[in-house]
Amino acid sequence: IKQNGWRIFYTFIIGLLALAMVLPFLWMISTSFKYEGDVFEFPIKWIPKRWDFMNYYEAWNSTFNFPLYYYNTLKISVLTTILQVTISAMAAYAFAKINFRYSKKLFSVYLSTLMIPSQVTVIPCFMIFKWVGLIDSHLGLIILSSFSVYGVFLLKQFMSTIPNEMSEAAVIDGASHFKIFSTIIVPMTKPAIATLAMLKFIWTWNDYQNPLIFLVSPRLFTLQLGMRSFSSEYGDRYSLVMAAAVLAVLPLMLVFLFCQKYVIEGITIGAVKG
Repeated sequence: IKQNGWRIFYTFIIGLLALAMVLPFLWMISTSFKYEGDVFEFPIKWIPKRWDFMNYYEAWNSTFNFPLYYYNTLKISVLTTILQVTISAMAAYAFAKINFRYSKKLFSVYLSTLMIPSQVTVIPCFMIFKWVGLIDSHLGLIILSSFSVYGVFLLKQFMSTIPNEMSEAAVIDGASHFKIFSTIIVPMTKPAIATLAMLKFIWTWNDYQNPLIFLVSPRLFTLQLGMRSFSSEYGDRYSLVMAAAVLAVLPLMLVFLFCQKYVIEGITIGAVKG
């Protein structure tokens, strides 16, 4: 009975914390459907008494060209995800299944770079990209985000759980490393690859720092930069700003709802014993 009492107590506390986190999100959705005069009514009307669907029409068809921002963000997110998953999978295979000199020490050094904050490398990256002419281009952003220590670690841990006997049998049959990688390892690593792809897509879609630093031309702006400009212009119209915010996060909401299993797995899969 005592154990069940503590379990109920912990569940209640977690429920309160979850409610505190979701309330601002619910307020954003509710406000996006309200007339401006109803936004700050007290007590809060979570279900609008008057629905204004024109907020979404005005936000989408504003002078800030939301369709263009959507296209730019989708292009960068998809290409970055594909490149990072491919590069991470190949590097993870090398560390997990190929025995070469100093492989463990090299992986430890590589893994130690996780301790370096990304903000520390912004200035060196900016100087290098300026030198090679990749500033103010989508290609620069894609290259910048296509390499991930976490991605290599995640896939390496998963690949290490695959029995080596399968690879050794393929080698005896004359298979090359590329053949083993593409026909044996990758199919068995699909859950981890899907997890990494989902996480990377979400991170890239939400990225604000890199586009802010490396992009200058408004026609190249991503959705996050577009939202900043939109909020500066329409900051006094909260219902319109909330409608734009809902439009910005809608793809992520759909992705998470349909793929939350992989997202949660991505957080915990690094604990798999290698």
